[in-house]
Amino acid sequence: MTDTTTVGPPPPFDRELAEPLVGILARRPSSMTPDMIPGDRARIKASSLTDEQLGRDGAFTVEHMTVPGAGGAGEVPVLICRPTAVSGECGAILHIHGGGMVAGTHHSVEIIGDLERAEALGLAVVAVDYRLAPEHPDPAPVEDCYAALAWLADHADSLGLRGDRIVVSGPSAGGGLAAGVALLARDRAGPGLLGQMLLCPMTDDRCDTVSSRQFDGRGIWDRTSNITGWTALLGDRRGSAEVSRYAAPARAEDLADLPPAYIDAGSAEALRDEAVAYASRLWQAGSQAELHIWPGAFHSFDEWVPSARISQVAKHTRLEWLRRLIAD
Repeated sequence: MTDTTTVGPPPPFDRELAEPLVGILARRPSSMTPDMIPGDRARIKASSLTDEQLGRDGAFTVEHMTVPGAGGAGEVPVLICRPTAVSGECGAILHIHGGGMVAGTHHSVEIIGDLERAEALGLAVVAVDYRLAPEHPDPAPVEDCYAALAWLADHADSLGLRGDRIVVSGPSAGGGLAAGVALLARDRAGPGLLGQMLLCPMTDDRCDTVSSRQFDGRGIWDRTSNITGWTALLGDRRGSAEVSRYAAPARAEDLADLPPAYIDAGSAEALRDEAVAYASRLWQAGSQAELHIWPGAFHSFDEWVPSARISQVAKHTRLEWLRRLIAD
């Protein structure tokens, strides 16, 4: 249902983020259209991390593997980064990259945040290279991610990991897919997740919120970009009643019995209101959630401007949530 609330001017950008944003938008516009997908993929691939960079000066060993896909869909590549400073079994972060459902890899720079948190807390990171839309529409991406989770839980002992200490994590499209994986795990009586970290998540294919309209043609990953990504994933089903809750978690009618969630977004981004709504509905269902809306922050602000004070605060807050989660 479309939100008919009167839309005022968009919140201003944080002072430390506003100037870098000008330079960012000079290299890539606010709006991504379907014809721009190949260029976005090439840009992300060019900046992807090497195994040496993933190892973080010896903090992790890096291994590439493939796992069985769902329903005979073929092999799903995964990347396993084990902490070298941990001698026994450890928990793991299942990292799901962003990229608007249409771009990105398990080597994308977005993994840095999860690697930093894992290094600080003695965790492993397992990253999944799911298939991308539009070549592989729904349900391929979320099923690939769930296949990686199921494999990780089943093989945790042989990997030196703890299958009962898995947190699923992702930014943007990865955050939406992480939420979908949590729903699948609940509904299929699958692996029990310790938590879900949903960073500026894509959860709602309808793109109808106030923040979506405030940030159409403004900032990073605006309403037009969001529609491009969702349409690539869902085709003509986007915005209809035929959309699965696993593809668009905002469609889920029941959010009870889900693992604790950390959700954040910027006040100056199109996905702000769906992040707030998802957290509110988790609370209403009796699930646990921690929500942060960073004032003046645009989409994925900490990746683009990591030195900004608000980026540093956001990174610290995410780390401390995860520290408390694994300590319970």
